[in-house]
Amino acid sequence: MTAELAPLLIDPRLKPSAELLAEGRAMARDWRLGSCRFLIETGMPSEAAWKRKAAAERRVMQHAHIGFRSVDRTIAAIGEVHGQCRKAGVTVDRFGITLDWSMGYPQAMRAKAARGTGIVLTGPEDFARITNAAPAAAHFGDFMLGLPGALENTRSAIAAGATAVGNLGQYFTFRLPYWDDDVATTESTVIALGLIATQDAEILVHSNLDDGFAGLFIDMACALGMVLIEKHIVEDLIGARLAHCYGHHFSDPLSRTAFHAALVRVSDTPGTMIFGNTVSYQSTPAGNYASLASYLLADILAVGRWPSGHAINPVPVTENQRIPDVDEIIDAQTFAHRLTLHAPFYDPVFDWTKVEAMADVLVAGGRRFADAAMQGLAERGVDTEDPAALMLAVRRMGPKRMEALFGPGAASARGRTPLIHAEWARELDHKAASWVSTQKTLARQEPLTVCIGTTDVHEHGKYLVEQALEGLGIAIADAGVAVDPEALVARAAETGANAIAISTYNGVALGYAQAVKAAMAARGLVLPVLIGGRLNEVPKDSNSDLPVDVTEDIARLGCVPCADLDAMLVSLRSIPNGR
Repeated sequence: MTAELAPLLIDPRLKPSAELLAEGRAMARDWRLGSCRFLIETGMPSEAAWKRKAAAERRVMQHAHIGFRSVDRTIAAIGEVHGQCRKAGVTVDRFGITLDWSMGYPQAMRAKAARGTGIVLTGPEDFARITNAAPAAAHFGDFMLGLPGALENTRSAIAAGATAVGNLGQYFTFRLPYWDDDVATTESTVIALGLIATQDAEILVHSNLDDGFAGLFIDMACALGMVLIEKHIVEDLIGARLAHCYGHHFSDPLSRTAFHAALVRVSDTPGTMIFGNTVSYQSTPAGNYASLASYLLADILAVGRWPSGHAINPVPVTENQRIPDVDEIIDAQTFAHRLTLHAPFYDPVFDWTKVEAMADVLVAGGRRFADAAMQGLAERGVDTEDPAALMLAVRRMGPKRMEALFGPGAASARGRTPLIHAEWARELDHKAASWVSTQKTLARQEPLTVCIGTTDVHEHGKYLVEQALEGLGIAIADAGVAVDPEALVARAAETGANAIAISTYNGVALGYAQAVKAAMAARGLVLPVLIGGRLNEVPKDSNSDLPVDVTEDIARLGCVPCADLDAMLVSLRSIPNGR
């Protein structure tokens, strides 16, 4: 394994980190932290300082996310949400915005890149419109760091007064369509980190664990171990400060609070925020308030017991239906603030010994994973003291192989037994098993193979489909995540698949389906194409910049929109035996 894997992890084209960091430091002579309303009105040198102040005061910070695709509408919404909440005695400390994935490309390539459902910012002036929309901290998260356009984005954000820039987690997992130069991506990211580390003010490097390997590990202890690896890279080797967030995939209060307890034991850097558990929004807006209260109460109690600087994130209850409007964002912020007043009375009710016990397991297992990973990479010839080389090796090794090789759990027939089973995987395993138990087996003379891939990095839908189909005895030809349409079709052809299945999320459903059909036609390949997930896209002639449902358009292409596993199975059962 060592001899076989080592050459794949090291690339002679990659410049030494000393050169890359020196380039970032030199750039800092011209690119310094600018001013903005948040820094001026709070009198703070950075958001990190504001977070430490709030933690010392035991005040729970609040984060609001604006999801509009229009820059003007986003700016107006930030101002209105902050102003209306302030009048009501509610402090919104920070705002996040939905940036488009095309911002991950170098700036010269963005005009021709496919657009998603987010907004596009270019130079410092564009970023400054966001940082000056309200006297709250601006959070520039997704598609900033960790991608080919990292340096250009980081320079602009810093010049506009931003003191939290992300998302480092995306470096390890995200792949932009038709971009495969991971060396260039690594170099751009490391130069940007050098620029951040050289600033006089403390700028937080934000990493959303759920967007990185931590969101794909089966063992939660490995997720905590990834925190340690990222901290070693950013803080020990580069000299910047790394702030983590989590929360998308933590539904039960025990795992949310235990992970928070574990995180503060291994990091004294203020956190950015705890994301809302939006996967639990599976009801009407009224029903979703129960889910909102469930995760927020756990988060408020956790940051109250272990002040960390993390802001809570009250996601509007309409999130699972559409992009929330301003009044719905204000309602969620008001709800959260009111809950912070009630939450302290629940602290004596919580069994904190169970939380501490789970945190003990996470920290011990996480340290074993991180130590084993660093030793294993060094044995494979990776310079673990060179941040660029280490980042590239981790990215190329991938989460499944890292967990199989270095996970702290005991080896088993299917990999390793998790110390603490990741909640998302446990839930999806149960959902798949429950569904399989209600289905009849496929009566076929020959095995059925389905080639499956995703249009973007969101692969939990893919995981569910794979578990369900394998439970029925259907073979999977894995085309990977964020796979280009041509590569997906090529994988289907080379594996002799009977059908192609696509999982999509990022608002590109119709364009991707069209590209798949074109690639099939070029090969003369005729197969059923099943597509599920979020089937929406922003029309090119849109006046609202809002995504619309494209289910019927996809069906007219000859593809099969699948709202659920049942719909997928109907199509698979209709595939005849034989070629």
